[in-house]
Amino acid sequence: MSLSYEFQHRVKILSGHHSLEQLPKELQDLGVVRPLIISDEMLKKIGVLQSVLDVLMKEGEKEIPCFTNVPVDSSSDIVNEIGKVYHKLSCDGLIAVGGGSVIDTAKGVKMLLSQEVHDLLELVGCETIKRGIKIPFVVIPTTSGTGSEATLVAVIKYVAKKVKMEFISYHLQPDVAILDSCMTKTLPPRITASTGMDTLCHAIEAYTCLQKNPISDAYATAAIALIRDNLYKAVANGNNKRVRLAMANASTMAGAAFSNSMVGLVHAIGHALGGECHIPHGDAMNILLPYVMRYNRSILDEQYGDLLIYFAGADVYAATPKKERGKRMIQEVRKLQKRLHHRCGLPLTLKEIHPDPIDFELVAQKAMNDGAILVNPKKAEKDDIIRILEAAYGKKGGRL
Repeated sequence: MSLSYEFQHRVKILSGHHSLEQLPKELQDLGVVRPLIISDEMLKKIGVLQSVLDVLMKEGEKEIPCFTNVPVDSSSDIVNEIGKVYHKLSCDGLIAVGGGSVIDTAKGVKMLLSQEVHDLLELVGCETIKRGIKIPFVVIPTTSGTGSEATLVAVIKYVAKKVKMEFISYHLQPDVAILDSCMTKTLPPRITASTGMDTLCHAIEAYTCLQKNPISDAYATAAIALIRDNLYKAVANGNNKRVRLAMANASTMAGAAFSNSMVGLVHAIGHALGGECHIPHGDAMNILLPYVMRYNRSILDEQYGDLLIYFAGADVYAATPKKERGKRMIQEVRKLQKRLHHRCGLPLTLKEIHPDPIDFELVAQKAMNDGAILVNPKKAEKDDIIRILEAAYGKKGGRL
């Protein structure tokens, strides 16, 4: 591991069972008087968004602008629309209340506003997002998966081309992230499982990518240990506030890790699947993870073996011969997947969530053009990706 690296994490994290109560003070410290809340209709319907509004209304706020039309798979068109709403309502800050799609959408809006452009597509291909106009930005995650509250990355769909665009800049990071167990307590078991496996994927890829460093490793391994102890419990009993908060912290830690070390081949293929086939991100990460680990094992066997102690515990690690630990790590990931599958129906193959045929050639080509593939430690050609997709789809006679 190189000791020459750059690590940056500028987000203020507030974590606790009542940390949401600190939102008014944080807005005051940021100088925000009229924030625009970005969320989605489901969170509005089940009352999660109302929890945030109630906290603000305690401070005397009577009218709080909200945009709740963010879809599950957001796009540049939605970002552009919200930018117009922000100006029309004379807002002076952003609050994202939601999962990865909502948070990435809010990051897109921040880009749009700070760079003073009218169409997000104007920023595609920019190597550096400039500091621009200051747009105060608070994130309140309602899932424990993407880690977007801690990252410098935003993934937003370009609908016309069926691709997911990646924007990377330290200027995309929020000022504040609030982790409160009350914000994830209504998350269904099935979504809890898929978002939790997304977190695991972030942590494993962060630990094994070419840009890894000692600090990102520390965040990644801490996240893996939290997942080991809490993910299944969160799926089994979503009302357990302690495990909900633990998973929220795991998500943020994994996000901080991969925000500095980047992700790899799982994400490159997953982004392509999401853009072309509309497969939910967490499901794609969960399904692809063991197959990509198997592909990478010839290069990463020792590193996967190192992770075994964090994921399976000291007893399993000690009882497993060193040369078998990498293989055992992949087996333990598969074991957790099967437990979650039996508990809540977490899919194990792409066919379960996309029964129609998938154009593996097209998806593989799009994955080859994804930036995440550049930091995967083992070079992947188009045919390698097709083999991974065939295996993940559950195709009989698959070549992986």
